[in-house]
Amino acid sequence: MGNSFGKLFRLTTFGESHGKALGAIVEGCPAGLELDEDLIRLEMQRRKPGQSKITTQRKEEDEFQILSGVFEGKTTGTPIGIVIQNSDQKSKDYAHIADKFRPSHADYTYFEKYGIRDYRGGGRSSARETAARVAGGAIAKQFLKSKGITIQAFVSQVGDLILDSDYSKFNLELAEENIVRCPDPEMADRMISLIDAVRLERDTIGGVVTCVIKNTPAGLGEPVFDRLHAELGKAMLSINAVKGFEYGSGFEGVKMKGSQHNDTFVQEDGRVHTLTNHSGGIQGGISNGEDIYFRVAFKPVATIMQDQESLNEAGETVIVSGKGRHDPCVVPRAVPIVEAMAALVLADYLLLSKSNKLADI
Repeated sequence: MGNSFGKLFRLTTFGESHGKALGAIVEGCPAGLELDEDLIRLEMQRRKPGQSKITTQRKEEDEFQILSGVFEGKTTGTPIGIVIQNSDQKSKDYAHIADKFRPSHADYTYFEKYGIRDYRGGGRSSARETAARVAGGAIAKQFLKSKGITIQAFVSQVGDLILDSDYSKFNLELAEENIVRCPDPEMADRMISLIDAVRLERDTIGGVVTCVIKNTPAGLGEPVFDRLHAELGKAMLSINAVKGFEYGSGFEGVKMKGSQHNDTFVQEDGRVHTLTNHSGGIQGGISNGEDIYFRVAFKPVATIMQDQESLNEAGETVIVSGKGRHDPCVVPRAVPIVEAMAALVLADYLLLSKSNKLADI
C-alpha cells in the first residue's frame, strides 16, 4: 500500500502529522551491528522543526524509543521497531480547512482516493512523516559506515541563489555550521537573508539539495528496471515537495558533446577509476566506484500565510486563509531526509549485491 521501501533492507513507516505518534519498522538490518542511539538522535535533531528562524516553529523534540530488534546495544537481525511521539499538535489551526482544499496540497487527491481525509496538518501526506524515515535512515547510515560508505548532503540552491561550483571545491562539513546547511559561508548568509525576506512577505521559496555518496564499491545496481540511479530517483521523488531529480551531469550534460562527456577509464594504485565523473558514479545502472552525486529540487512550500481562492468538498468557491506553523523554505530540514533515503537505497543494494557472486555467499 505504498508505506514500505526497499527489498532486503526494508523500511515501513506509519502515523500522521497530528496523530499520537509516528513510527518506523526496519527489517533486514544484519545482526551484530553496534547501534549508537546518539547518532540516531543527532539525525533526528537535524530534521526536527523549530530549530531556527527560517524553519517552522512547531516544537517537537522528536525523541524516539526503540521497541525491538536491539539487545545490549547490538541489532539482533529481527525487525527494529521505533516510535516517535507527537507532542506539539495544534489541530485547531486546521479547523478552518476541514472541508476546503488547499492549493497544491494533497487535500483534494486524498479526498478523491479515500473519500475521507485527515485535515489536521495533512495527516499522512504531511512532511511530518519524514521523521520516521530519518530514524530508519540513521540505522542504514550506521550500517553503511561500518562498510566505509559515507553520505553528505547540503543546500546548493535557494530560489535563484545557486552554489554552482563543483562540490569537491568545498569542505562539506561546513554545511552543518549554519542554519541553511550550505558549505559556503558567504552564500549561506545570502540564502538565509533571502529565506527570511520571503518569510516576512508571508510567502515561501524553493531550493535544491545536493547529495554526495563516497566509497561506494563498484557493482551495486540491478539491470534493467532496478538500476541504482532509478531507485535513488524513486527514493528522492517520494519525499514531500520534491519536483525534480538528476544525477551526474544531469540536464546540463545535454549541452556537451560525447567526446567531452565520456569518462575515461584509467588504472591507478591497482584500481580502476575515471578521470572525470559526468556519469555520477553510475554506469548502466550499476555503481562504478566513483562518487555518486545527485541533485534534488524542492518546490516552494504550498502553505503560504496569504488568502487564496480554492474549492470546498461541495465544489463551492471559497477563500483559504494561511494559518499554522510552516517552513518558508523546506531545504534546510530536507538535508537529513535526502541523506536518510539515500542510505536506505545503498543499504538495500549492498545486501542485494551479496547474492550475485557465489564467492560472496
